[in-house]
Amino acid sequence: MNEYTLPVWVVAAAKSATNILVGNKFKNRERIALLNQDESITVPVFSAALLDSGNRSLSVSHCQSGLSLDLTRGLEIWAYVQLIKVSSNFESRVQNDFPDWLDFHGGYGVGKYESTGQPCISKFTRDLLCKNLYPLLPKGFSIKVEIVLPEGKDLALKTSNQAFGVVDGLSLIGTQAEVQISASPEQLKTCKDILQGKCSESTFDGCLTFVIGENGRDLALKFGLPKQQIIKTGNWLGPLLVAAAENGVKKLLIFGYHGKLVKLSGGVFHTHHHLADGRIEILTSLAVKEDVSFDLIKLISQSTSVENALLALELDNPEDVALIWSRMAKEIELKSQSYVNRYLSSSMEIGSVLFDRKRQIRWAGSQGLKQINSLGLILNS
Repeated sequence: MNEYTLPVWVVAAAKSATNILVGNKFKNRERIALLNQDESITVPVFSAALLDSGNRSLSVSHCQSGLSLDLTRGLEIWAYVQLIKVSSNFESRVQNDFPDWLDFHGGYGVGKYESTGQPCISKFTRDLLCKNLYPLLPKGFSIKVEIVLPEGKDLALKTSNQAFGVVDGLSLIGTQAEVQISASPEQLKTCKDILQGKCSESTFDGCLTFVIGENGRDLALKFGLPKQQIIKTGNWLGPLLVAAAENGVKKLLIFGYHGKLVKLSGGVFHTHHHLADGRIEILTSLAVKEDVSFDLIKLISQSTSVENALLALELDNPEDVALIWSRMAKEIELKSQSYVNRYLSSSMEIGSVLFDRKRQIRWAGSQGLKQINSLGLILNS
């Protein structure tokens, strides 16, 4: 089984389309050179064809991460490629994070940043494309690549992409070729190793920030949280909280999307949705604790998602929203501290900061507010 992330399958389709466009014979497996190492991998490609009298090409691959519950399992990827003649004095420069010789387009089904309209593509994906396509590029030409995900727009509705400002499709993000299973014991071990490494550095000042996923990490950096303190945790938050205390962390900030971290406020410390959910039930309980009206509690309990509950409440009851979500942030801190204290005695201060679907940093517990204030950062109201 080929357990590779979505960017690898995108690059495989793009490389296959480029190969037949420059006159090479179609192969049903493409060799993909990896970054910063001499190794390569072979990736299946479904089909490829020349278009427009040989002026363009199309190749198709199917994403297979090896995970039975992966949303992108079997996702069809189309890569359109075209060669463009350039002037004799053409010099490659980097614009919009891509070199001039590579004109990348996110087509239908590829997620775009709502604020800029630019495709949501990670540095890893860009670099992997460049490394594998540049050796095939004929002298005197640049290359136009358009990626289409026919099912991407519909699948994106089942993700939290919009919470990170990404609309109209799936993100082409990732930081490595191999799949990292966020619910697996191996992923927990990797995170623990990273945590221990940071805590043993001579510059370690006792402060760490936990974020879930690459999008959460991206927003944490844009918000101004120190890069050297950030650890992308995946879903194993409970054991990592204990590991942080064991490794001498004095101040820990939990930073994330409210629709994910609501689970912690209910005492659920493995946040993968296939293992535990109950978010609406937890949100309903928080509303009861804040003594909001029965009609609002009923509205929350009947909502199809935490995000829909927030949107419905914000229309007519902004004061109650502030109460409920501030209570959520406080409960995250209290439940997290209680979780750690089950296993060891620790004076580690745990803070929480939550952001919403518009990538706005909205709510914080008392410890979270204290920690971000110490960094000179401002919470949005």
